[in-house]
Amino acid sequence: MTTPSIITAAMQAAVGAVGETQTVAIERGAVVRFAEAIGDANAAYPEVAPPTFLRSLGRAIPELPDADSVPRALDGGSAWTYGPPVSLGDTVSIATTLDSIKERSGKMGAMLIADYVTRYVNQRGETVATQVNTVIRMGAAS
Repeated sequence: MTTPSIITAAMQAAVGAVGETQTVAIERGAVVRFAEAIGDANAAYPEVAPPTFLRSLGRAIPELPDADSVPRALDGGSAWTYGPPVSLGDTVSIATTLDSIKERSGKMGAMLIADYVTRYVNQRGETVATQVNTVIRMGAAS
């Protein structure tokens, strides 16, 4: 007997969807607070933001249809690729795409593995970073 997939047609159709683009101005106070919070006293800050600062800007993740069928979510990790540094006064646009979904089974049952790609682009059109983030979703605990 075959177990039905937890990936619905609506979920599959959402692959390629892009969340609403956010645009953020890079401000001195935010960079200083972030560098202090991570304990990084690099003399380049706050004129240049630490690379990990981009994570604090947020992401507009596209909605996953039928997500209520897999309500538990875990961070499956992320990988970053960096381009030119982000400096004070830059404006960074952030857009996240649902890149792929697949299904795997584990000890706790079926898991939906969703990969999202977030691009951070400055006002000159340069990609300053790309983040690939994996989210693992599962059904409700029994």
